[in-house]
Amino acid sequence: MELPDFSLPLVQGFLICLARVAAMFAAIPVFSGAQIPPQMRIGIAVLFSMLSYPLVKAYIPTAPLSPLDLGIVIGAEVVLGLLVGFLGQLVFMAAEFAGSIIGYQMGFAAANVFDPTTQQQVALVSQFQGIIAILLFLSLDVHHLFLEALVSSFEMLPPGSMNLSGGAIPMLVDVVNHSLILSIKLVAPILVLLVLSNLTLGIMARVFPQLNVFLLSFPLNIGISFIVMGLTLGVFASILQGEFSALSERILNLFDLM
Repeated sequence: MELPDFSLPLVQGFLICLARVAAMFAAIPVFSGAQIPPQMRIGIAVLFSMLSYPLVKAYIPTAPLSPLDLGIVIGAEVVLGLLVGFLGQLVFMAAEFAGSIIGYQMGFAAANVFDPTTQQQVALVSQFQGIIAILLFLSLDVHHLFLEALVSSFEMLPPGSMNLSGGAIPMLVDVVNHSLILSIKLVAPILVLLVLSNLTLGIMARVFPQLNVFLLSFPLNIGISFIVMGLTLGVFASILQGEFSALSERILNLFDLM
């Protein structure tokens, strides 16, 4: 077995490949969480770069670049990897935001727990829905989709050819708007019932002034919320499955627009 010739084009091409791979692994859902040690994430990125480089080296510039040009190309590759990972993160952000709204409406505003993924205090229901989204993400092999998109991105968008002046930015804005609408869809059934519950309690408070509505609202809202969450869990999973299935088209659309 002959050792590879560590020439300047080889090292330069590997660094460009590593920049795109490492940026995507730094932003891809699940793998970007703080529960995975940085050393492991760096090792996975380097290993995947070594495995994918022979497949994509034909699309990487072989001409020697100056340090400034190499830095610009690597910076563009980092931005591209982060944007692809950001598309996947939006689905998780929508699910967790919906959980935060549910938690506040059902009376769990102060019931926060430490989330090892974001290293922050998050609402209890928000973390619950985030864990469900992670389990669906892994069970549906959506992480394989990101790996396939990473390899195919070199053919569709060779290093150094990224252009953000087209329709890429408006497309990302539309996806962000869609994620906000998605969070409303996920939380709508519970919000409707909680509004009806509060309206009923308000009418009862006027009819029966001696009724302590404040103490009655807490167990009633919590019970209604948990019951509806259990009944709509299949719908919640189905909506997220549809969003994960649409990620492939969104990523390819992003590559076309850039």
